[in-house]
Amino acid sequence: MRVAIAPPVPSPVEAMMLGKSPQEVASLMPRLFNLCGVAQGLAARLALGLDAGGSDPRREILRDHLAKFCLRWPQLLGLSPQALPANWSQGGETLRLWLWGGEPPEDIWRWLASGEGVSGVLQVIADRFAPGEAVAELPPLTNPISLIAQENSPAGRVSNDPRMRMIEDRYGRGPLWRALGRAIDLDRLCQDAPISKLYSKGLAVVAAARGSYALQAQASDGRVTMLSRVTPTDHLLAAGGVLERSFATLPACKADLAPLLVDILDPCVPVLMKEAANA
Repeated sequence: MRVAIAPPVPSPVEAMMLGKSPQEVASLMPRLFNLCGVAQGLAARLALGLDAGGSDPRREILRDHLAKFCLRWPQLLGLSPQALPANWSQGGETLRLWLWGGEPPEDIWRWLASGEGVSGVLQVIADRFAPGEAVAELPPLTNPISLIAQENSPAGRVSNDPRMRMIEDRYGRGPLWRALGRAIDLDRLCQDAPISKLYSKGLAVVAAARGSYALQAQASDGRVTMLSRVTPTDHLLAAGGVLERSFATLPACKADLAPLLVDILDPCVPVLMKEAANA
C-alpha cells in the first residue's frame, strides 16, 4: 500500500522554553504533555545538568504497555478487554509472572500457542499478519537527535533478545515483532532496566512508552539558549521511516487492518486515514 504522510505542525515548545531558567524548563516540560510527560521532563533535567529530582518514567511506560495488552489490542482484535493487573505500578516479579503466565519462556513458539499470560493477544496478531507483511527494517537508533529514519521503538530497545530474533527470522520486523517487543520491554522494566542515558553534555535520551526521547539543550547565564527535541513519533513519521515502510509491505487486500497496524506502531498524534481515489 502506498501512503502519503502529512506530519502534524511541529510543536512550538522549543521556542517557548528559550530565555527561561533550566529549573523552569524542567518543571514545565512534564506539564505541557499528557503523553510521556515524565520522560520528557527527565530528559530536560539531564540535558540541562540538573539532578533527576526523583523523575522516573517507568510507571508511565508500564501503564501504556499494559493498556495495549489489556484494552486497545483486544478491542481491535475482537477479543474481550480485561482490567490491568492488580498493583501493576509496582512492577517486579508479580507483574512478570502475570505477563508470561509463569516463568519467562525460552521457546517463544510454544508460549504463543499456550494461551498463557498475554500470548493469546500476540497469537491473534500473528494470525492476522503473515510473514513479511507490514514489516519495516531500519537501522538502530544511533543518532537520536537526527530526524533520519531509525528504529526508535520499544521493540528496537530489545531487538537483541533471542526471542525477538526468533520472531524476526520467521515474520520479519512486522506487527508481531513489535508487539512482542512491548512484552519483553515491560519484562525488562520490571527488572529495573536502565531508563536514561546522557550521550554527551547537553544531550540526553530517555526511554518512553513509544521509544526514546532525545533532548538537546544549552544554557548561558542561567537562561536556556537552545533546546531541540526529537520524539519517537518524529522517527516513526520520517521519510522512509517505520510507518511508511510498514504500509508499503501491507497487502492492499488487508487494508482493514490499517487501524490495528497504526495502533501497534503507536504515533503520539491523532491519525486520520483517507483512501486515495482510483485513477
